[in-house]
Amino acid sequence: MKRNIRLFSGFLVLLIIVGSLSSCANMNRQKSVKPMEFPSFDAESHRGGRGVMPENTISAMRYSLSLDGLTTLEMDVKVTADKKIVLSHDDYLNPWFTLKPDGKDLKDQEKKNYPIMQMTYQELKQYDVGLKAHHLFPNQRKMKASIPLLEDVIDSVQHFIKEEGRAQVFYNIETKSSLEGDHKYNPVPEEFVKLLMEVIENKGITPYVIIQSADVRTLRVLRKRYPHIRTSYLVGAKRKEFTLEEDLEVLGFKPDIYSPNFKYITRQDVEKCHKMGMKIVVWTPNTKKEIAELKAMGVDGIITDYPELLLE
Repeated sequence: MKRNIRLFSGFLVLLIIVGSLSSCANMNRQKSVKPMEFPSFDAESHRGGRGVMPENTISAMRYSLSLDGLTTLEMDVKVTADKKIVLSHDDYLNPWFTLKPDGKDLKDQEKKNYPIMQMTYQELKQYDVGLKAHHLFPNQRKMKASIPLLEDVIDSVQHFIKEEGRAQVFYNIETKSSLEGDHKYNPVPEEFVKLLMEVIENKGITPYVIIQSADVRTLRVLRKRYPHIRTSYLVGAKRKEFTLEEDLEVLGFKPDIYSPNFKYITRQDVEKCHKMGMKIVVWTPNTKKEIAELKAMGVDGIITDYPELLLE
């Protein structure tokens, strides 16, 4: 009996050692993964091209894949109550384009009853985000759609690429978080990044991923724990009076990509970024004129709600 116990104990120890070695080897492989070469010009569809399709849906991403020359799918992610990574830009279900399970409109005054982090994925998927007319995008195609899991989006995209023989695209994934939202609308950065990276690594798309955020904490966690991941620092109207140098001082390091609102950059900013070894990808011009002017400035990429404009 004692001999059997010793053998069993030895077997358990062996399993633990093998498991630990396997885990370490996997972590080392992931850390050795290098990002794929950045496109010569990065043409990105904002939330999958929300000027044309319901935003942050599988249908939007597949539409973008149908455009030859489009290089990157831009999307936003949140975390649900059951720790699932889903595509959504908002803290709450958005009344601009959400229908309740019974088909009735979600009213603006009701939205605070539907924080995404307080709902499970099974609850979220009962709401439609594709049938209701969007007042900002009157030409957006309408179709039944639900908030998808990031893992399902990746599966659909990679299946399309394989079946259609399409060139591989990049994934520009924005973590939607803030200090004020911690524990209420988003996990703390360490947990958010861990959950997101588990999906990315499990799906094997690490070399094609850019993680962008206006929350500097997210980017700092990535730099520390996942230095092989390409990072993009989002800056918007709140920082329009800040210089490029001041923006980087707030972040605390030089990211791979500097991503400002297109209204607040100059040719000098573009030149500074290039001298510092950073790409500059701007958001979200939505007219031919704006896009032409930005290309003439020498930006490295553009994120737009109308991706077809980038390819004309």
